[in-house]
Amino acid sequence: MDDDIRRGDLVAEGEPEQEFNPGIAARLPRKTVAGGALVRDEAGRILFLEPTYKPTLDIPGGIAEYDESPYEACVREVQEEIGLALPIGPLLVVDWVPALGVWSDALAFVFDGGILDQPTIDRLVLDPSEARAHYFLTLEEAAPRLRPSMARRLARALQALTTSRPTYTDFGR
Repeated sequence: MDDDIRRGDLVAEGEPEQEFNPGIAARLPRKTVAGGALVRDEAGRILFLEPTYKPTLDIPGGIAEYDESPYEACVREVQEEIGLALPIGPLLVVDWVPALGVWSDALAFVFDGGILDQPTIDRLVLDPSEARAHYFLTLEEAAPRLRPSMARRLARALQALTTSRPTYTDFGR
């Protein structure tokens, strides 16, 4: 969203409401929010990255920073990770991911990253601090290297592409 539009919208909202019970806002739980892009090649295969920081494949995207929308995080992270400023399309899936280990629960947004032609794929440049390799794979080919919840989430994203209707899932279901 354009910064001027956002500033105008914030002004239109008026003064922030005051806490009825002082300190309650600081005690409320926080969720992690992430935005990822379902990018495909002309054969319909999905662009997967092999991250440097975890053992499973992932799609381009990442965690939103403070006061950054999931869409803005997706746009920023895609450009950082693969070196391309892609036109990110509509929302496909919002998936709630439960807390696991040291990680808090999260909302994962998947947006349509579009279809890349070969000349665009040839310009793809990975950020070596984020990804060691990239692959275009079908979901079935990638599934053994994905967390089951990610495979379910991406299956729902592919379904949303065909129905033109975004969907909400709990842990990919």
